[in-house]
Amino acid sequence: MNQVDLFQAKILIIDDLDVNVTFFEALLRSEGYENVYGTTSPRKGLELYRTIRPELVLLDLNMPHMDGFQVMEKIKELEHDSYPPILVLTGLSDHEVRLRALEHGARDFLCKPFEQVEALARIRNMVEVRLLHNAVRAQNRELEARVHERTRELRETQLEIIRRLGRAAEYRDNETGMHVIRMSQYCARLGRAVGLSEEECELLLYASPMHDLGKIGIPDRILLKHGQLEEEEWEIMKTHTLIGADLLAGHNSELMQLASLLALCHHERWDGTGYPRRLAGEAIPIQARITALCDVFDALTSERPYKPAWTVEATLAEIDRQKGIHFDPELVRLLHNILPEILEIKARYSDTPNKPEHR
Repeated sequence: MNQVDLFQAKILIIDDLDVNVTFFEALLRSEGYENVYGTTSPRKGLELYRTIRPELVLLDLNMPHMDGFQVMEKIKELEHDSYPPILVLTGLSDHEVRLRALEHGARDFLCKPFEQVEALARIRNMVEVRLLHNAVRAQNRELEARVHERTRELRETQLEIIRRLGRAAEYRDNETGMHVIRMSQYCARLGRAVGLSEEECELLLYASPMHDLGKIGIPDRILLKHGQLEEEEWEIMKTHTLIGADLLAGHNSELMQLASLLALCHHERWDGTGYPRRLAGEAIPIQARITALCDVFDALTSERPYKPAWTVEATLAEIDRQKGIHFDPELVRLLHNILPEILEIKARYSDTPNKPEHR
């Protein structure tokens, strides 16, 4: 630590006796300290503390209106991630008083009458410790910021891989890249409408694009077949839920666990006629019910090689018809309520932004 840093440290003197304030101001300035502030008012002292954030406070204990203990309590409230840098000025040698002062945050004592050499030595020691503490704290904050940024970059990379995995599955059978982006946004918005927490909605946003990942395990002759599947082919097609769940299982992260659950359950139906487990009603996880509804809404309102896009009106009519059969009735009601936001998402992530919807 160089002399410049030391003598530029901010020192605050709070003592109701003007003679003591004057004494320390003169002593410190003569020693070379450039930023010395003094007051005889504890309240003004706290205001100064908030403003200048000193490296050291010389604090008297016995003051009218607000004593030194009360001042220390207020300073502790201001120091959320640090300690009160307090050097107590006292004429009391009582052990109990000293112990109480230490409990309130005092770091050292100067006893009256003050001896200049001792006072300067104690002040210098405390300022040096505080400056080192501040330097370490600043370094830690910088390291935390770097770790946070690196973690954010890694998370963004992971999420981009997840999105691309979802899109890879979609490209195999419907040749659209934005379907999983739109439906995942719908899922997060519908999740908020149903009362999921922001954390749960974020997980749903990132997990839902992987719901059809199991399609990569379905043979092309079945996945890309034009026309109706034979019964045996349909049974193979349904295994994409099990394949996807298996591909995504076995990781301890909440995101991967939810993605596996959605892959498994997104074809379950409210009336229990879905697959692979024939779950019904609220036995189907709420996230899977949300994903199923949002997936169908976007699939119907999107153009495919084998069909034009349905109008929003026709899509909602079909969803209403399937209410209580395929879909959770409450989710259908909420979808109607948030339709303007759903349509805004649909427009923002359109496959063909300048192409009119088929009617």
